[in-house]
Amino acid sequence: MAALPEPQLYEVIELARLNPTDLDPLLNEETDIWRQRFGWDFRPAAELLRKFVRLHSLLGYALRLGRDVVGYAYFVCEAHKGLIGDFYLRDSHGGSHHEQALLSGVVGGLMRMPGVKRIESQLMLLRNKTAPLPYEQFLKRHDRHFMEMPATAVAQLVSISLTIHVTFVPWSDRYHEEVAHLVAASYKGHVDSEINDQYRTIPGARHFLTNIVKYPGCGDFSPHTSVLAIDGRTGRVCGACLTSLVATNNGHVTQLCVLPGLRGSHLGYELLRRGLLHLQKLGCTSVSLTVTASNRGAIRLYESLGFRSISIFPALVWEGF
Repeated sequence: MAALPEPQLYEVIELARLNPTDLDPLLNEETDIWRQRFGWDFRPAAELLRKFVRLHSLLGYALRLGRDVVGYAYFVCEAHKGLIGDFYLRDSHGGSHHEQALLSGVVGGLMRMPGVKRIESQLMLLRNKTAPLPYEQFLKRHDRHFMEMPATAVAQLVSISLTIHVTFVPWSDRYHEEVAHLVAASYKGHVDSEINDQYRTIPGARHFLTNIVKYPGCGDFSPHTSVLAIDGRTGRVCGACLTSLVATNNGHVTQLCVLPGLRGSHLGYELLRRGLLHLQKLGCTSVSLTVTASNRGAIRLYESLGFRSISIFPALVWEGF
């Protein structure tokens, strides 16, 4: 009787120990997955990751089986918080035990870092969404929807009369501070402020906006298709729909918010309709967004415009460790 082959042993190692080309097979496969599943061009992000790997300056961990690197996750630290920026295992090694091992290594490593009191992540490519997650005694989970609509449906959307007087203008950097105040006010007590603590303060919202506008984490920011609402009484920003391009012909809504006192005025609908119309005129064939599953009011709004959920993924927060 032939002996059974010995199972391959995996090890979780720091990304700094990798050779520059070790991540190439993963990043090539992940690029295909982002394009096929979300219509997202991951190539600019992949090239940036390759650059940091070559410099041995990418913080995070990889899962290695024998000589092959089959998974990786990187993170960044901001003051008291660790952010897991990406998490991916090759399709052939995406079992829950491998995901558990890699995620345990990343979260455990962040917990040991001096000053880190909170860990956030939104794992869009996590495969085993119902499997137990590491360090559950410190974990809060919020499921989120990735929603999409064809841009061809935008022309059928009708304008709704508002119950307030506003003027709509495109994004300009001079509104950055006002929009930061708007974001902080809009998310006060909101479930999304539990997922991203930057929403809780004006400095945090200011930093959040800078990340959207200056960096490609949510695609390339598109100022000409982003729409702001200026209150006719105060002359200040009272609503915003910020958009980006995640591929040549795919748009993404990175932010939609309205001052709490103006909810029910149909301003959110009109901001989003105008943003979608601008993206369609720019040549987009589809538009996507993400929304927290418990935010039923927002989901009803998005579905009324034609968005449909195509994926559910977890937003995870570890705190109190």
